[in-house]
Amino acid sequence: MISFTLNPPPPTTHFLHTPFLSPPIPTLTPHHKPTKLHRTTTSAIIIPSSSNPPPKPNPQQQQQLQKLYQPFRPPPSQSPIPPKYRNLDTPARLDVLTNRLGVWYEYAPLIPPLIQDGFDPSTLEEITGISGAEQNILVVGAQVRESLVQSDVDPEILEFFDKGGAELLYEIRLLSNNQRADAAKYMLENKFEPSDAQELARAIKDYPRRRGDRGWERFDYTLPADCLAFMYYRQALEYRESELRTSALEKALSVAVSDRAKEWITKELEGKINEGEGQGRGGGVIDGVKVPVVRLNLGEIAEATVVAVFPVCNSEDKSKGVEEAPWEYRGKGHFGIVEADKGWKRWVVLPAWAPVMGVKEGGVAVAFSDGRALPWRVNRRYKEESILVVADRGRKEVTEDDGFYLISSEDELKLERGATLKEKGCTECLGSVVIVVRPPRESNDDISPEEWD
Repeated sequence: MISFTLNPPPPTTHFLHTPFLSPPIPTLTPHHKPTKLHRTTTSAIIIPSSSNPPPKPNPQQQQQLQKLYQPFRPPPSQSPIPPKYRNLDTPARLDVLTNRLGVWYEYAPLIPPLIQDGFDPSTLEEITGISGAEQNILVVGAQVRESLVQSDVDPEILEFFDKGGAELLYEIRLLSNNQRADAAKYMLENKFEPSDAQELARAIKDYPRRRGDRGWERFDYTLPADCLAFMYYRQALEYRESELRTSALEKALSVAVSDRAKEWITKELEGKINEGEGQGRGGGVIDGVKVPVVRLNLGEIAEATVVAVFPVCNSEDKSKGVEEAPWEYRGKGHFGIVEADKGWKRWVVLPAWAPVMGVKEGGVAVAFSDGRALPWRVNRRYKEESILVVADRGRKEVTEDDGFYLISSEDELKLERGATLKEKGCTECLGSVVIVVRPPRESNDDISPEEWD
C-alpha cells in the first residue's frame, strides 16, 4: 500500500466565496477595538440545487468519472411512506432521519426519495449520521416487513421486529414471501440475533440445491427448523474428529422438528446408517447407477470446513497419466501444508464428501472433456460440460457388479460397469470410481426454488 502525506498550503488572504459559506470575518487591526466573538452551535443542511445544473462533462471526463468509486445507493423504496411524513419538506424529512423520530420502518421509506432528489448516500450520512450500509439495511428491512404485512402474519410477529428488527429482516431478503413468513415466526419463537437469521436464511436457500445429498429426503423443506438442522447435519459429516462430528449431530438433533429428520439424525449418531445409504445428488441413482454424481455448487468449497486434495490428470494422458500421478500426499504440520511423494502440476480441491474421504491413498482425479465416457445413458447437458472422475487406485480389483471402474480401452480412458468387465474376463482396472463431479453452474438444473413455494 502506498500512502501520501500532503503538506498543507500556507495561509492565504484569498477567501473562497460560495453560496454555502458565510463571508469571512474581517481581519482585526490595532486600530480596531477587539470584538468579543460568541461561539454558537449551528447546523447546516445542504440541499442539492436543481435550478443551475452543472455543465455536462466531455467524453474524456465521463470516461474518467466512470473509473471513480461509485458509492452504494439504496434500492428504490417499495414501502409506503406513513401519512404523517408525506407532506414534510426536505429539511423536515432530514430532521426526522437525523433524530430518528418514529419507528425505524416508518422513517426508512424517506431515504430512497431523498436519493432520487439528488442526495448522495455519503451526504446523507454527514447530515443524518446514518451510514450508507445502515441506509441499505433500513430500506431493505422495511421492504421485507411490508411483505410480511401483505402476507397477513400475526401482529405479534411484526411487533418482534419493531425494535432493532431491520438487521434481522434484512438477512431474509432473498427468501420468497412464504419463506419469509415462516422464517419470521421461527425467529420470534427462538429470539434470533442477526447472525442467527443469516444462518437460517442460508440454510433455507441452500436446501433445494442439496437434493440428493446424504439424508436430504428425510428433512422437511417447508419447516425452517428442518432446513437449519440439515445444514448442521451436513456440516457434521465433514468433520473427521468424532467429538466434533457428534457435537454437530447433537446440535442438528436439537433443532430438527419433523419425526423423520429426528429419526435419521439419531441413526447417524448411533452409527446405524449403512454405507452409501442416502447418498448421491441430482436425484441419487441415475438409470440404476450406484455411484454418486455430484453437481459442485458455487462457493461450496469456500464454505466447507474440511476439504480433500487430489492430483489431476487429463483423459488424453491415458493410462500413463493415471499411473504417474502421486500416490501419497497429505497435510502436515500446524498449517496442514500438503506434501507429495513427487512433483505434480495440477491439483483439485473438493469438499469432504463421504465417498471422497473414504479414499486413503492412491486417489486421483481424471478430467474428461464431456460425459460421453460415462457408461450410462446421458442427456444433452452431460455431453456439453466437462466432468471430473475421482478414482481410488488402491482398489484395482473388479469385485462389484454394480460398481464402476476406470479402465484404458482402445487407447482411451473410460468408465465401465463391473458386470461388463467380468463378462469380458477383466479382473483388474486402473482404479475404482468413487464419485463423479459435475462443474458448478449459475442456475441450478436439478431443482428450482419455485417448485417448493
